[in-house]
Amino acid sequence: MTIAELHNLLQLEIQALLASHHSDDPAAFAMQFHGRTELPVRAMAEQLACRQKAVKKLPTLSQHNLLYTPLALEQSSGERTAAYKASLMSGKRALDLTGGLGIDSMFLARTFQEVVYCERDSVLCAVVEHNLKVSEVANVEVKNGDSISLLAEYPDDSFDWIFVDPARREEGRRSIALEAASPDVVASHDLLLRHAERVCIKASPALEISGLKKLLPALHTIVVVSVDRECKEILLLLERSSPADGPVQVKAVCLNAESEEITEVAGGNGEAPRVVATAVKEYLYEPDPAIIKARLSAVVARDSGLQFLNKSVDYLTADHKIEAFPGRRFRVVECVPYKPKSFRAFLERHAIAGASIQRRDFPLSAEELRKKYRILESERAFLFFTRDAAGHPLCIYALRCFPGEEAAPTGQGRSASTG
Repeated sequence: MTIAELHNLLQLEIQALLASHHSDDPAAFAMQFHGRTELPVRAMAEQLACRQKAVKKLPTLSQHNLLYTPLALEQSSGERTAAYKASLMSGKRALDLTGGLGIDSMFLARTFQEVVYCERDSVLCAVVEHNLKVSEVANVEVKNGDSISLLAEYPDDSFDWIFVDPARREEGRRSIALEAASPDVVASHDLLLRHAERVCIKASPALEISGLKKLLPALHTIVVVSVDRECKEILLLLERSSPADGPVQVKAVCLNAESEEITEVAGGNGEAPRVVATAVKEYLYEPDPAIIKARLSAVVARDSGLQFLNKSVDYLTADHKIEAFPGRRFRVVECVPYKPKSFRAFLERHAIAGASIQRRDFPLSAEELRKKYRILESERAFLFFTRDAAGHPLCIYALRCFPGEEAAPTGQGRSASTG
């Protein structure tokens, strides 16, 4: 989007036209109005596409007459994670060092008296100024410029919190390492903590969480956040008073997009052993991806009386049912050693035409297995391909247990031993 296109989009007649075509296919809209040189057709079609995507990502804010840029919308926090982050931070003044679409700033405005939004893209700053106005958020100040240069203009201790979501793209490609992001939060560690006692860094969900204390000496908590079983982000919480040789707490936070429900699992430091079962039991449990990423499956297993199928994967098993398990629960029908020559007969015996294929530590990919055995998709039936405790290939046929109901009765014999 250009400044000229932005000014055109802000015209009342253009906004009314967008509203009347809000459900149109953007490509069809562009074709319908092709040649209408008095209209910013390209920018309007782009807005239609963004608004339709924003309905799911920003269900409340999208009800306002917001404007977007495609990349900023893609990279922005969803409302659920933005609200959670804001719940971790409060005070008089906060700095959103890499403002983007401004979603985090809007939610931080609910927990701070004043928020300073910083963004080097001048068009995006103008977009956010419009969005703040129509959303009736009055305590966010928009600053256009390089984040580190702007930060240096403020005296030390100007903020209670600094929030930074570094850009993770290098030459058009996504990067994961903190040092490769912009701004470089590793190089800026001391500068950030001179200006605020506390800092929250939003990192890629693919970031390796071990060894971060060496890069960020003030790090005291790592929070892995998921929404509806999808890892969304990793939050790194820094505090000026945190000793460089102090412990780092690790937490997994599992959010639900449709409710305010929050499940937290805390632990780490290897205090929970991985106890391996001698056999697959009546129920199979798969922890939420945030729990797996945070390496807290052993904590969940210990606290819930579960055991691992083997030493390398995060499938858990037990004979008792856990209704409030933080993840997915399955009722085991049967498990068998995986043998290619006899596996088709196993599928026929159970009349399995469709199943969701899950695999961990298994030589064949899900795509290869689906193609090899011509298995359709299913939301209820699952085939888990993994290894037993001795390292032998194993397949578990199980039915998904949904909250408030029991899976269909199991068949006979969960016969394969994992010992």
